[in-house]
Amino acid sequence: MSTNSLIADRIEIADLFSRFARLLDEKRWEDADTVFTDDVTVHSPRSGEIHGIDKVVGFMRQSEVEGEHAQHVTADLLVDVDGDQAAASANSLVYFYRDGRAPHLRSGLRLACTAVRTPEGWRLRESRTMVAWMQEN
Repeated sequence: MSTNSLIADRIEIADLFSRFARLLDEKRWEDADTVFTDDVTVHSPRSGEIHGIDKVVGFMRQSEVEGEHAQHVTADLLVDVDGDQAAASANSLVYFYRDGRAPHLRSGLRLACTAVRTPEGWRLRESRTMVAWMQEN
């Protein structure tokens, strides 16, 4: 694989993590197919293990809290590309807040994902979220 191809893949996977955070922040569930494969598996402390994009979207919709917003900040992204698959990990800070108010809940997360190259671009086939810490006000 050429250096240019590897760099382009790493940039697209970094964008994938940003799209994932924005999808969650903006509650754009209809855009889940721009982030996940149809057969995605998601592991998280809140949901346990969920298989399939429709079930993941259903869980995200039912988890909404009226009037509550979130801001996800993703950093320290590491990507190891191996052909049409990549292992990627990152840290994420999440702030939960209500309009015009300071956050009432903060959390530090560790993300571990498997991304795959699809005809539409890179997508997450597996996502694992682990809580490192949580702080309530």
